[in-house]
Amino acid sequence: MIPDSTNPPLLGYSDVCQSTQVWVRDRLEEPCMKTHLLECMELLKRARAAFQAGRAFDESFRRVQLEALVRMLVEHECDFVDALGRDLHKTTTLDECLVVCEPLGVVLIVGAWCSPVQLCLVPMVGAIAAGNCVILNPSECSSHTSELLHHLIPSYLDNECYHVTLAGVNDLTEIVDLKFDHVFFTGNREDGGRVAQAAAHTLTPVTLVLGGGKNPCYVDQQCDITTTARRITWARFHNAGQSMVAPDYVLCHAEAKAQLLQALRCCLLQFYGSNPQESRSFGRIVNLENLHRTTDLLRRSGKVAVGGQVNEADKYIAPTILSDVIDSDPIMQQEVFGPVLPILTVNSIDEAISFISRREKPLCVYAYSSNSKVISRLMSETSSGSFCSNDSVLQSLMVVLPFGGVGASGMGSYHGHYSFDTFSHRKSCLLRNTCIECVTYLRYPPYEEHNLSLMTWASSLSQKSQGWCQIL
Repeated sequence: MIPDSTNPPLLGYSDVCQSTQVWVRDRLEEPCMKTHLLECMELLKRARAAFQAGRAFDESFRRVQLEALVRMLVEHECDFVDALGRDLHKTTTLDECLVVCEPLGVVLIVGAWCSPVQLCLVPMVGAIAAGNCVILNPSECSSHTSELLHHLIPSYLDNECYHVTLAGVNDLTEIVDLKFDHVFFTGNREDGGRVAQAAAHTLTPVTLVLGGGKNPCYVDQQCDITTTARRITWARFHNAGQSMVAPDYVLCHAEAKAQLLQALRCCLLQFYGSNPQESRSFGRIVNLENLHRTTDLLRRSGKVAVGGQVNEADKYIAPTILSDVIDSDPIMQQEVFGPVLPILTVNSIDEAISFISRREKPLCVYAYSSNSKVISRLMSETSSGSFCSNDSVLQSLMVVLPFGGVGASGMGSYHGHYSFDTFSHRKSCLLRNTCIECVTYLRYPPYEEHNLSLMTWASSLSQKSQGWCQIL
């Protein structure tokens, strides 16, 4: 609710710094320690107090914080590039009806390591714009980016409203148990499930963006093979395949399989050269755990058509294409955050739709075809968080579109004004006056014959207009 005049005046950032002891980190070189539960409790207490004091309600305050966030990114662009590199190589006649958007309170945002800056700051922008206080917890896997955010955000944003914690995934349930007003989580299905269960204990609403369903990519026999291969190659192997929105597997029409395989080989050569390990455009796996897991899956699935080389010391997996993959192969049963693209063969659009529909609902469905009927069928007969035809990934970058999952791939959405909506409560408000009591008295008992007759007459009018019903 908007604070009334009895609340103390809102202080600017400089006022706060002068009147309270605020710890701001000055040096990026200062090491970051893992945030313990007691510290999380203290930060939550501070953020709650700041929210209750109305600190984040003022529109100008929100603008200042958002501008500071932009300035942080501009002034430390090189630092973020370096950290990312090291981590990843209605109204009636007499009444007024309105909806008031009010902030939820203190929200917890848990980011993912695959795009650690974007997946932390994009939802944070929405939370700030909606007037919330925020505790941000970047992924421990992208440690350099997480530490950079931990260093920089206190130097740019208000130190009472916005905090960064460095808690591990195993500590998340205890932190969620502290009771936030909303939890926004991006990550895998297993961790997301634990977060949702912990939030349910305190009836805390959640937004989950999960990699729970594998993203299918259908390639029709009627398509531009060259362009299709180029766009799939870019989407799958960008960031060494470590993306929640990349195509996870291709369902290729049998008539197009040979052409597609050859076109994919050519694209890999064109993009990354004959030795992708030497290419500055090809990334590395985030850690050995993910490398071992991905390597094991690719070696037990299908047949290697391209790539397959692994260098553990360099955390490198060559861009790999698997052919002759079947539904029961291990790589089709688990999430894969690595540069591996399995190709399965189907004989019709019906078979492709049936295959997709049998599996968990994915975050994205992709379809490549020059036949608009094929595109229309895939879009309408499959269920997913998002859909894109004749390209990949880009739908997740459009701020005019909501982005989020459904079923196994999550719940809720964000981006653009949808982020504002996610972090806001839409309160229904009816503003009435007392000047029409000469009419509204008919609703009160005792219900005599005269009153009932007038109400029956008014109800008959409501069949043409809802006005009388609303007045009564």
